[in-house]
Amino acid sequence: MQIKTGDTVVVIAGKDKFTKDKKGNLTPTTGKVLRVYPATNKVVVEGVNKVKKHKKPTQANPDGGIVEEEAPIDASNVMLLNPKTNKAVRVGIKVVTDKNGKTKKIRVAKDETQYEFDK
Repeated sequence: MQIKTGDTVVVIAGKDKFTKDKKGNLTPTTGKVLRVYPATNKVVVEGVNKVKKHKKPTQANPDGGIVEEEAPIDASNVMLLNPKTNKAVRVGIKVVTDKNGKTKKIRVAKDETQYEFDK
């Protein structure tokens, strides 16, 4: 899986693909990845795929009630956002060796910018 916690992603499929701005124009939905589930190939993105859950009262939440929270979506429905071009990009892996001879894998954008996500 090419996506890590804290990455900014663009939703490319599903009901949350577009959001309306103040003027009513449709813009692609972007958000920060909160959690990653590699075993099921799913990610939780901030503000995307909101569902309502019925919660019992607990010590942390004494009122209980209906709570709105983000649900996981499939990782194939999101793409990483290139901060230089502000567009969704495909990601490749580049293997780099440092001075000590240790190899390190770096995620790289597969467009003309060749932006490195892991610095």
